Amino acid sequence: MTWIGENLDQIGELLLTHMALSLPPILLGVLIAVPLGWVAHRYRWGRGVLLGISGLLYTIPSLALIVAMPSILGTQILNPLNLIVALTLYAVALMVRTAADAFDQVDPTVLDSAVALGYGPWRRFWGVQLPLAGPVILAGTRVISSSTVSLVTLGALVGMSGLGYFFTDGFQRAFPLEILVGIIGTILVAVIFDLALVLLGRLLLPWARTPARARRLRTVVEVTA
Repeated sequence: MTWIGENLDQIGELLLTHMALSLPPILLGVLIAVPLGWVAHRYRWGRGVLLGISGLLYTIPSLALIVAMPSILGTQILNPLNLIVALTLYAVALMVRTAADAFDQVDPTVLDSAVALGYGPWRRFWGVQLPLAGPVILAGTRVISSSTVSLVTLGALVGMSGLGYFFTDGFQRAFPLEILVGIIGTILVAVIFDLALVLLGRLLLPWARTPARARRLRTVVEVTA
């Protein structure tokens, strides 16, 4: 425990760095995947192509993709952009199917009612379709949030900062406490992000609070993830 007290500054710094590396892929993943999911929902050809590509993308080994990023982007090996772009691709790959299923589960009669009330395509999407798909999209975002926070630790294998540093350094020094600190820190970041998403959902999607509906939505995500 003495080691923890003597390295609190480093633990806090790497914790914040880990959060900073995790947040952009989650946000970008959702922003990119939701429109693609709508295309996959709206057009039959789009569903086959987009879900096929996202499925293939997710099969690429994560470490190989991170190592290949400098050659693809023309960046230095330690540039955080490599990790952010690689993890954004994984987030998109995981989120596209969930977004497509989220739009699929919206009751068509509700959309027909919106049209009958004079809603145009743009207003119907933002005012009816997206809010009703929101709970499933939020559940999918919680999944990619946990996945991204975990994958950020791989950055340490190519020399990037973050809580993964405690894994590599602790392994090299045969120091289990340092590895344990890395594990607990990673779980803590995942829990913080998840709680933030739950709070955001309660603020933006109050109609998704019914327990039975929440269980049904999580089941949909678990089946499609």
